[in-house]
Amino acid sequence: MNNGIITTLLQNKLINKDDISQIKDLMISNSISCVEAIAFIKYDLSEEHIMNSLSLFSGIPLFDIRTYCLERLPTTNLSSTFILAYKVLPIELYKNQLTLAVVYPLSKELCTQISFITGYSISLVLANEKHLMPILNLQSNSLKINENHNTNDVDFISDGNKIFTEDWSINSESDDKPVAKFVHRIIYDAVKLGASDIHFEPYEKNYRIRYRIDGVLTEASTPSLELKDKIITRIKVVAKIDIAEKRVPQDGRLRLQLESNQTIDFRVSTLPTVFGEKAVLRILNRNAATLNIGELGLDDNQQQILLDAIKRPYGMILVTGPTGSGKTVTLYSILNLLNESSRNISTIEDPIEIPISGINQVAVNEKTNLDFSTALRAFLRQDPDVIMVGEIRDFETASMAVKAAQTGHLVLSTLHTNDAAASLTRLLNLGVPIYNIGDAILLIVAERLVRKLCRLCKQRGEYSVHELINAGFTELEISGGFMPYIATGCEYCNYSGYKGRVGIFEVMPIDDEIKVLILNHANSATIKDIASKNGVNSLRRSGLDKVKHGITSLTEIEAHINC
Repeated sequence: MNNGIITTLLQNKLINKDDISQIKDLMISNSISCVEAIAFIKYDLSEEHIMNSLSLFSGIPLFDIRTYCLERLPTTNLSSTFILAYKVLPIELYKNQLTLAVVYPLSKELCTQISFITGYSISLVLANEKHLMPILNLQSNSLKINENHNTNDVDFISDGNKIFTEDWSINSESDDKPVAKFVHRIIYDAVKLGASDIHFEPYEKNYRIRYRIDGVLTEASTPSLELKDKIITRIKVVAKIDIAEKRVPQDGRLRLQLESNQTIDFRVSTLPTVFGEKAVLRILNRNAATLNIGELGLDDNQQQILLDAIKRPYGMILVTGPTGSGKTVTLYSILNLLNESSRNISTIEDPIEIPISGINQVAVNEKTNLDFSTALRAFLRQDPDVIMVGEIRDFETASMAVKAAQTGHLVLSTLHTNDAAASLTRLLNLGVPIYNIGDAILLIVAERLVRKLCRLCKQRGEYSVHELINAGFTELEISGGFMPYIATGCEYCNYSGYKGRVGIFEVMPIDDEIKVLILNHANSATIKDIASKNGVNSLRRSGLDKVKHGITSLTEIEAHINC
């Protein structure tokens, strides 16, 4: 018996209590829906009348499922058993909201349960049971086939051995198993969406999970606050972190094995906050990194300058920019190009983000006092040709890297500075002698990442000539009616207007003129001006070129590049 419909009709005095037993008997004897049975007994009530009454009473809109294109049904992790038991059909997924077609209003508790299982907020529409059930049966059969063939499509493994295996069906006899499945689904979805980080964040009155996609944080789920301890415990278990220690930050790692033999590593960081432990998972997807210099975003001239520099037998190449600007992928792309059997390549990293066969990669280990300078000192006794130092942070590392570059080694490293010229000042501040800087450095590459416009929905914007001139475009560039593209949004790009990211570069070779400026203690502004006159595009100029070619928007350049 459908209590939602019966209760509604009773309260509206459209049926009485004596009718209920007749409705029940008719449903059982003829195997028909509650709405059909009521309409048969009450001649003055049509099925449409009954459904309209239920919609008005519950405040849930009606939906004619017969008009819906079944090919658009979204994929969720609701099992076949679940959708049949509760007669719910997911029909639309927009951003973080999942719409369900239901036969009768669901309880608040059941909606919360579905939200927890799927990771989405829930909205409802009412559908006639007679029309909905055939579709539910078809969908259930399809899900059963998938569940039988994909019960072990995702594993978490540690040190080459599986530490547990989970299927993705929803049914579970264990109270904690749904939490484990929920965490796994959040991680799995993040990988599929191309996220770089997952944030699990407890607050005073709510719990929030966010993905960083293309550099922007977006809300993925808002599970019940009561689950915060179980969620963080599950993350700690798979990351081999002490679950009893909640007072200090902890770090760990885990590895995800997908069904397609794709392995993805995660760096896990926990942090005690006033409302509980926060966890951030950095996704180290070795398959996502292109490792192809031609796809980084360098223009033809910049790429040629970089290729010429890495052909040199010794010297230093620095890649600069803030955290998350793509420096690591740029360095790995260079290493991938240099990786030949005739070269001995060693790297010291914190951590090793992309393992590359043929390269000796060493990870920083604070517990054993293995830091950048210690590893670099050991490398010099290992007959290296190419050395990569993950980051120059102190005088000892900087000094040894510069000396290595002067004594027959090609050294690659990173610095945290805003532009190429500022890197020279940074090395001086670290204590590197001025006469060594110009002599050792071959090239400095400054980098930023900006979002690429969605190729399916980008449109020409409307800017005044004054706005374009102020942005940095020349009168010649805008004289032909040029107008930058803007982001709009569509289903393909999840209505953000952007899909993927691309690098913006400033590539500054240290030529003789720049070396003289360095020896004469010229400041970074002077060096930048001379480099610009010699044809070095600034980050902003390179960004404007990307705007001209319709790759990104002026809004992205304004947001990420101010130099």
